[in-house]
Amino acid sequence: MSIHPSAYVHPKAELDSSVEVGPFAYVGEYVRIGKNSIVEHHASIEGHTTIGEANEIGSYSCIGGKPQDLKYKNEPTKLVIGNNNKFRECVTVNLGTVTGGGVTKIGDHCLVMAYCHVAHDCEIGNHVIMANYTGLSGHVVLEDWAILSGMCGITQFLRVGKHAFIGGMTGIRKDVAPYVTLVGDPSKVRGLNLVGLKRRGFDGDRLRAVMDTYKIYFESGLEKEQALQEIESRYADQNDVRYFVDFIKNSKNGISR
Repeated sequence: MSIHPSAYVHPKAELDSSVEVGPFAYVGEYVRIGKNSIVEHHASIEGHTTIGEANEIGSYSCIGGKPQDLKYKNEPTKLVIGNNNKFRECVTVNLGTVTGGGVTKIGDHCLVMAYCHVAHDCEIGNHVIMANYTGLSGHVVLEDWAILSGMCGITQFLRVGKHAFIGGMTGIRKDVAPYVTLVGDPSKVRGLNLVGLKRRGFDGDRLRAVMDTYKIYFESGLEKEQALQEIESRYADQNDVRYFVDFIKNSKNGISR
């Protein structure tokens, strides 16, 4: 273990022997950090926070801070972070709240760029990218491979589907369907995230099914239920389409269009 003499690591914190802690960093009592992780200078990790393997915590970041929620009364809520994530300079990630399930979760292979904020009870999947100054209000869900460009803001309790791409300075007030590109404030769906889908192996019949689904739901002029029925009649056994339909049906906030 490499801990700079000026850093503070609580005696009860659990750090793998391979963890590096830089100058003037702070690691609190209930923190656990897995092997090959790096805590850069002046970073702060506190609360009941569990961090997996090969993570990088950028300088001046505050990980595991108290929720910015007036109902929070210092309950021992949690933050759980997976493996191979990068948190750049001045990122803030808050603990969960009792009323929100008690846990903020971040998966694997995510990149959270400088000055981003992840509020209480958010759930971030795998391979998610959040560009600079993007903020998540409480209880937001970002599913796998979602990409948020810089200076985006997401309202509480919203959900962003897999492989969605959100352009810079977009304000998000409704759920974002899987596979789409969303841009602007007020936001508007501008098409499929074709570049991202192709990079992740969508091709042939699989890509055509997603493209057809998009056209039926967003461009056909059919009402929601009619569009979903038409999609299901064509692609009842196609997994990517099935996921899209389930996402739409389970939305409690409406779908961005």
